[in-house]
Amino acid sequence: MEDASLLELCVSEDVIQTLCSASNSSTLEKSLELLIEVSRTADGRADLASKNILPMVIQLIQSLPYPSGRQFLVLSLRLLRNLCAGEISNQNLFLQKNGFGAVLNVFRSARLCSAGDHGFVHIGLQVVANVSLAGEEHQRLIWHELFPQEFLALAKIQSREVCDPLCMVIYTCCDGNPELLTEICNGCGLPILREIVRTTAAVGFGEDWLKLLLSRIFLEQLHTPPLFSELSLVGPSAAKVQDFEDGDIFFSPEQAFLLRMISEILNERIEEITVPNDFALFVLEIFKSSIGVINSESRTKSGLPTGSTAIDVLGYSLTILRDICAQKGPRDSEESLADAVDTLISSGLVGLLLRLLQDLELPAMIRKTMKQGANQEGTRSSFTLKPCLYKGFRRDIVAVIGNCAYGRKHVQDEIRQKNGILLLLQQCVTDEDNPFLREWGIWSVRNLLEGNAENQRVVAELELQGSVDTPEISGLGLRVEVDPSSRRAKLVNIS
Repeated sequence: MEDASLLELCVSEDVIQTLCSASNSSTLEKSLELLIEVSRTADGRADLASKNILPMVIQLIQSLPYPSGRQFLVLSLRLLRNLCAGEISNQNLFLQKNGFGAVLNVFRSARLCSAGDHGFVHIGLQVVANVSLAGEEHQRLIWHELFPQEFLALAKIQSREVCDPLCMVIYTCCDGNPELLTEICNGCGLPILREIVRTTAAVGFGEDWLKLLLSRIFLEQLHTPPLFSELSLVGPSAAKVQDFEDGDIFFSPEQAFLLRMISEILNERIEEITVPNDFALFVLEIFKSSIGVINSESRTKSGLPTGSTAIDVLGYSLTILRDICAQKGPRDSEESLADAVDTLISSGLVGLLLRLLQDLELPAMIRKTMKQGANQEGTRSSFTLKPCLYKGFRRDIVAVIGNCAYGRKHVQDEIRQKNGILLLLQQCVTDEDNPFLREWGIWSVRNLLEGNAENQRVVAELELQGSVDTPEISGLGLRVEVDPSSRRAKLVNIS
């Protein structure tokens, strides 16, 4: 439709004159383009606010038909977005002049388009996001207008362009508002989060708003279990894991993706987030439930993500446990209350991981250099040993054990009592299937030996017996010495 005929049919003369006068232009299209440039700066936005431009833009949006007027609607939305960026008078006018009504019509019109006008919705959400930054009053009005139906409809649009600003709007509204946060995490809010996770699992995300939202909901407020269950609906892409106690358990690709996001968030913010005990136990239960994959899935040659839902659930739950156990422990805490790491340890985490490590075939370097008749041959059948499911599986197990042993004598003693010292010494080697295994192995053994004379004595005697090679000990900066009078071995520091 031509510019002139469109204006004649749809747009009031007052709106056209006001916009053309403010931009010193003769056509609506040129006026909008010039005003968009002016509104990029704070001074420009303030000047346009003094000229009462925002109500004219809202009227223009309300007047233009979609899709025939799309070109002008896009320009109008871009101008409206800029006007609402940090300019409180415009943000207030947006509320007073029913800007939400105009934007909601944009969303609904775009959804009716069979091709899916994602770019159009993207700009509309950017407008709402800028208004949400004005404060609690604006955020509550946004919530009233969009929660839950509009949020849900937007979350179902599988587009990164839509999901990124949607996450920004929801996060900004919920940040510092426990009431709204509770609403999004329960009842009719859960389907919104479910669709956001499904969308981002399918198309990805380009900004950090998703991670900020998930961090606030799951790591800081512990709303993970309801959403994890919401994502568990069994479909054609669900992965079955055999659990000998509870029967078959199914995991969805969306659950694996959610764990991946939580793992990345925790790793990136490990110094900032204190993980609640309940969350740690929840992840441990997921890990336990996924262990059956070791018996049912074949080995993959890649690291996480592997493309196998069941293996990814196992791997990401393990990496989350690794980073939980890397948080400040008793040594750094002035409080005597048990932290998440102690909760995991008391729930049998270390013993479980030692058993898993024992069931894995030894690293390739150890297998190649083992002497005939080594202890390994007499205790474990090579027919029952299992390969690493993904590249780094062994390393991640060792990392969790090493983190648990840091500054915890009862963990050091438990590892010795469960014959885990030699097992951990055997991880102090390079292994192409487990990058940085040697570094994590050395870290673990250092934590195992530090301040524990009994563990040091066991290691020294293992070397004298030839059970471990000297490089494994010297790699730790230690060597074995024998007391000439008692003939007892001990480890001494050579660094």
